[in-house]
Formats: sequence, structure tokens, C-alpha cells
Amino acid sequence: MSGMTEACTVCGKQFEVQFRYQMEEHEQGFAFYCSHPCYQAALSGKHQGGVHCDACRKQFALDLVSQVVKIGNERRYACSPSCREQLLEEEKGTKLGEFVLSSSPSSSSVSAVEVESKRENPDREQGSCLSDPIQTKTEERISKRKLYGPSRLAIFNHKGGTGKTTTSVSIAAGLALSGVRVLLVDTDSQGNVGVSFQVKVERSLYHLLIMGVVVQDTRVQVRPNLDIVPSDESLAAAELYLAGRKNRDRILRERLAPFEQDYDIIILDCSPSLSLLNQNALVFAEGILVPVACDFLSLVGVRQVIRTLKNVNSLLRHPIKIFGVLPTFYDARARICRDAMDTLKQHFGARCLPPIRATIKVKEAPSQGRTIFEHAPDSHAAEDYRRTVSFIMEGPAGFSPCEREKREEDGQASLRLGSKNPWLTE
Repeated sequence: MSGMTEACTVCGKQFEVQFRYQMEEHEQGFAFYCSHPCYQAALSGKHQGGVHCDACRKQFALDLVSQVVKIGNERRYACSPSCREQLLEEEKGTKLGEFVLSSSPSSSSVSAVEVESKRENPDREQGSCLSDPIQTKTEERISKRKLYGPSRLAIFNHKGGTGKTTTSVSIAAGLALSGVRVLLVDTDSQGNVGVSFQVKVERSLYHLLIMGVVVQDTRVQVRPNLDIVPSDESLAAAELYLAGRKNRDRILRERLAPFEQDYDIIILDCSPSLSLLNQNALVFAEGILVPVACDFLSLVGVRQVIRTLKNVNSLLRHPIKIFGVLPTFYDARARICRDAMDTLKQHFGARCLPPIRATIKVKEAPSQGRTIFEHAPDSHAAEDYRRTVSFIMEGPAGFSPCEREKREEDGQASLRLGSKNPWLTE
């Protein structure tokens, strides 16, 4: 391309074309860009006051990667997720009328004339195109199932090696088996949730957070009633993006909130750190479940979790509390495990759940791409996780009468002891 001089399509400046991005072919001919800012301005349409949505013809400012749809060699624009879905359906050969009818449960009430009218007159209703039929689909979704536990649950502990991912996967799988619609989001760049289900990651939480790709395009259905948003090492780069945003601790909440009605519960598998990603997870969550290995160092880790929650409540102004503490790797033969259980019961009372007993089956399951309920349904761990699932669904009613009585006694003991536990002293 050396020696080729053209006028920039954006600013009109004469320049020598040297790089591939500086020349782009369109149906109308070629476009030339003297610099990367001009190229970005052309992509966003800012030099022309914005771009037009190829579905509804509405003019809008291009802010998200998901608003650009590559169809063949052409670049098309979608102002909203519904417009994006329409363009993709049209590319598959689905006509506009068929798309609307198949998308709306109440298709008989939407005529093709009305749809075409809205497409020709986008200003008739403010918002994205085809708002009525698409919103009808949203409004007629199955109502959320009411659970005893929070509908946004973070599995969190500063300490590593406490069984957070195993607990996240097992609880999510157990709830799904019980008919609860679950979305499991992996906020750890190690990506162990996807590995546990042997999922090949194509689009991950990184694309959801940074590129604005919607949940429907990042989630993977791994079991009936169970979807996951996987992660990989690219998520580490999201920290840099979040650090530069004004509302950096609420990006995840903004991305997930529009899709909450699709699920009865959203579970967040957190990494063992207080990163910006974990801050986002805690600001989104209503409550946290703390897996605690039955050893001394893990008990100290719970103290750090309590301090973190205080900071989230005061500094980030988001009310969040500990829903439960789940002892893991419990071996009744080991005195340290029994002592750890006694300490947790003394402080947390009824919020200290029955322990997950140690078994090699839990470690074997991910290598097979199976959950503990599929790999060893009769194991102690499967039985214990079923009990945890019952508590999330039904609360104390999910336990046997003996267990309920014992938990009430533990709760009264906790009230009597107050905050005198030395390992929790600040």
C-alpha cells in the first residue's frame, strides 16, 4: 500500500495509507481513515451524529461491542438486545413476521401490519424496535420461585482451598435437580466452574463485563434448569477496565439485573481475594454463603470475611449479610474438625449449616465432568449437599425434626455467648 494517498473519510485529511485498518470496503466503495481515532469515530458513527439501527432505523450512539453485528462481510448495527436478536434471526433466513410470532407467546395478538408499522415509524414509541412483542415475552416468563435463601447468592471466602467452587457447582446442580432455575456465574479467572462441567469457553464473563455481550450470548446450558457463565484467564484483564470506570463496583449488577427474572437464583462463585470483581459480586449479591474448611487458618479467614462485609455495607452502601457458614472437609475422627465445628456453632448458631464430610468422590467428580449427584449419588458428600440445598430452598423446615431442635439450641447458645469468641475479636 506504500505510496497510496487518500482523503480521510472522517476528517478529510490527506494521508498515506500504510495499515490495513486505514482502508475498509463497503457496498458503496472504500472508506479511508488517517488515524485510529478516526477509525473509531467511523465505527461509532459519532462524526455523523451516531449510527442507525439496521432493525428499527433508530439513530443511536455506538457504545458497546455487542451493538455491532457482523453478517457476512457487512457490519450492521443494533440499538438493543432485541434488535440484535432480530438481525441474527433474519440472517438465518427467518422473516420478520415469523421472528415476532416465534418470539412472543401471545403471537395471535400481534399482526404483521403492526410490526411493519413500528419498523417504519421508530419514533412512534421511544425505545428499541418491536418493544411490545419482545416485552410481552419478558412479561409472560415463568414467575420466580420463592426460596428461603437469597435469590442472589455469593459463595465467598478470602481463604483458598475451602471448597468454594465445589460448593458452588454442587449447590447449583442440586437446586437444578429440584426444579429451580439456576444461573451459576464464575467470577474467578481460574475458570474452574467451566472445567468442572468440561465446557469449552467461547464467550465468558469477560465478554459480558467488558464488551457488553448479553447474558443469552455468554451462558451455556450444562444441565436442565442450570446455565453457567464461564470464565477464563482473560477475566484478569477486566480488573484494568473496571478500575477506570466511575461505577466500577456495580458493573456486574448492571449487566445481570435485566436477566434476573429468567432465573430463580443466581449463584456467584468468587475467587479467594478482595478484587474489584469480588466487590462487584458482593454488591450484586443479597447474601453470602461462606465455605469454611475445618481447620484453624480457615476460621481466621472467616474473621476477614466479616470485616469485608462491614466495609461493603458502610463504604459501598450495599446491605449484605452472611446467609450461612458451611463447614467443609469435615472428618469426625479429627479433633481439630470437631473443635472448628464447635467454634462455628458458638458464634453463628443456626447460620452454621451441617458440615460437608470429606470424601475422595468430591475430588473425582470434576475430572469426569460430572456433579457429585451424578458421580456418587449415595456418597456422604452428596447427602450433605442435598441437605444444604434443602436449607436454601426451605430453611430449617428442610431439616429433620432432630436437626431443627439441635439448630435451635445452637442458636440460643450463640445469643448467650454474644461476641465473646476470641478468634472473632477484631
